[in-house]
Amino acid sequence: MSTDLPTPITPQSIFNFDVLFNNPVFAGGIGLAGLGAAAAFGRKAAIGGAGMLKRQMLVNIEISKRDPSYSWVLAWLAQPRDNSGFLAQRLTRMRTLAVTTATKSINPGRVSDEGRTHADFRVQPGFGRHIVRPRPGVYIAVNREKASTTSTATGEPHETLTLTLLWAHRHVLSEVFTEAHALAQRFHEGKTLVYTARRMEWAPLGKPRLKRPLGSVILDEGVKERIVGDVREFLDAQQWYTDRGVPYRRGYLLYGPPGTGKTSFIQALAGELDYSVAMINLSEVGITDDLLAQLLTQLPEKSILLLEDVDAAFTNRRQRDPDGYSGPTVTFSGLLNALDGLAAGEDRIAFLTTNHIDRLDPALIRPGRVDLMERIGEATRYQASQMWDRYYGDIDKDGAGRERFLGRLEELGLFGESKDPDVPKRHTSTAAIQGLFQFNKGDMEGAIKMAQGLIPRTFEADASGIGGSLKSPA
Repeated sequence: MSTDLPTPITPQSIFNFDVLFNNPVFAGGIGLAGLGAAAAFGRKAAIGGAGMLKRQMLVNIEISKRDPSYSWVLAWLAQPRDNSGFLAQRLTRMRTLAVTTATKSINPGRVSDEGRTHADFRVQPGFGRHIVRPRPGVYIAVNREKASTTSTATGEPHETLTLTLLWAHRHVLSEVFTEAHALAQRFHEGKTLVYTARRMEWAPLGKPRLKRPLGSVILDEGVKERIVGDVREFLDAQQWYTDRGVPYRRGYLLYGPPGTGKTSFIQALAGELDYSVAMINLSEVGITDDLLAQLLTQLPEKSILLLEDVDAAFTNRRQRDPDGYSGPTVTFSGLLNALDGLAAGEDRIAFLTTNHIDRLDPALIRPGRVDLMERIGEATRYQASQMWDRYYGDIDKDGAGRERFLGRLEELGLFGESKDPDVPKRHTSTAAIQGLFQFNKGDMEGAIKMAQGLIPRTFEADASGIGGSLKSPA
């Protein structure tokens, strides 16, 4: 007879954790989940710690392509450097490069050199990541990337250049920009930059031009010196304007017939002052009042604003389609406000040119908008004499050829000063005289013989009303 007592029955709970944890499948799943959570937490902590460490130890600087320093820094990055050392040799290799090519003809006047060109290749870092060592122990990570968006003005994609280096080396950035700016100045040394308006921004117009010497533009006696003196006085008086609360800007109007050297003088003046030239065509369709005001408040640094032929901007506008103009244009009131109004910028030198000053509204040329007006007129005896010396001074040592040339121009009445009633009063331009001298390079006798070609010619429409025909010398 068995004496074993029955095993007492323990009440079962709805959640029997002992059974679950004693289950090897469940226990293994819990372990794996715990390991996964720990790994995820550790990864997140590592990423957060790395990000915090990066923020504390590194500094980033981003440069947009629209900023002038963008091209400066690219040129600086392309400069050769001493990358000696095991680490530098393996880190500072640029594997992606971009090439910019500039070409020019070699002696285009010579038959033997016809078709030959000189090419100037400039290599710069391409898109991607690079590392440079500007000095021993200092490394800069460079990331040049192209965005998916484009500029509405040019259609070119937006680009950015990001420089990353240790926070302890952040002072090197100022040295980088200083060296890059100095390099750009050396590249543009002896040249004049010309900017033009492209929608909402300024853009270089072609390659930089060689500076035109101020002495190469011959104006009437005292005119050039008067304008240059006034501009220099204005540049030296910025503090005077600031102390008196006067807007620091000055406007000039050069007027006179075509071919007298108005634009050439402005270009030479920019070269003399080491300034650039920013041109706006007021007659261009799409230049609105708001756009003009924005452009004038964002002029490139150290630049002369040039508004050519302002008389033609608001007269004789022809309709381009049956409904009117094919696009918006600047209004006269918009121009006045941009030159001297609430929308007008400061620290500005503006030059306006016109062939017909009588067509200009008095409101445009009042003081404050135009502070100095100078007539650049027809060629005078003084100008012809100075130009002769510039072209033939090395040949005409005693000046006898110059006197014969000037006498010939007086016989033709081209100075308009003859008191002889039989001599017609005519005028010629310095552009015409320059063209005559350029045609007779080194041949002063040829220039004297061809002086009659300086007589202005007039044209009249032919019988059919199409085109024109040469009538006779004036």
